[in-house]
Amino acid sequence: MPSRSPKTVLISGGTDGMGRATALERLARGDRVTVVGSSEAKGRALLAEAGHSERLRFLRADLSSVAETERVAARVGEEYGSLDALALFANRVHPRRRETADGLEATFALYYLSRYLLGHRLRPLLEEAPAPVIVNVAGVGNTAGRIHWDDPQLTRRYGQVRAQLQAGRANDLLGVGFAELTGSRVRYVLYHPGFTRSGIDGHPSPVVRGALRVLARFFARPVADAVRPVVEWIDRPPAQALSAIDRGKRLPPSLKTLDAGAAARLAAYTEEVLAGLAAGRG
Repeated sequence: MPSRSPKTVLISGGTDGMGRATALERLARGDRVTVVGSSEAKGRALLAEAGHSERLRFLRADLSSVAETERVAARVGEEYGSLDALALFANRVHPRRRETADGLEATFALYYLSRYLLGHRLRPLLEEAPAPVIVNVAGVGNTAGRIHWDDPQLTRRYGQVRAQLQAGRANDLLGVGFAELTGSRVRYVLYHPGFTRSGIDGHPSPVVRGALRVLARFFARPVADAVRPVVEWIDRPPAQALSAIDRGKRLPPSLKTLDAGAAARLAAYTEEVLAGLAAGRG
């Protein structure tokens, strides 16, 4: 057991790939880790691999659902007095446009909105920790793609790449907006690990899965290498309110995808979406 104070860590998308590797590494360091995932079977497998450690918990939830994400945040808030780290990995590729039960485009809902909700809803717990950090694993540094302000839910021209790029750019802006919260002690890290041997088997197309496996053999980073910075940031968060790291390279805040005005616009749109959903439920 390391001679350090154990951390309390929450990981979304923690039953596969990089999220899973981060969970196991932090558990090995003596932390209390809660993993959120959609597959009960994968959750059980992770618990078994960890020897059913009492310091590892699995919460099954569909984070593409606003209600489910809110439920996770509320449960964590009820059970923990503070939260040292929130690591955000959950994502899924959809070859065809799919709407969630909330009527939202599924990539937007899972890859972006769940991260927005978890970060903001759990902020009070994070503020109680000595050195809190959020690590958002997405595609910062990539300048392809944009927010389709005239159609954020991609009802007219959906494509899986278009949806993934839009959500990636939305996560860039999420980090910018969160870091500008007045008085927040939480450090926000946007991290792009590059092509990694993670999530390849989860692609819905067998042809694409096969191609990715071949490419990964020659070009992809091992998962252990890709998660090493994430694991270390949980112990030693950066000093800056916002850090944008692309494959080990620190990016300047002047990068066009980190525009503060666009971040404020996206936050306003997101709150409008959430308010509309709340009114519909009421």
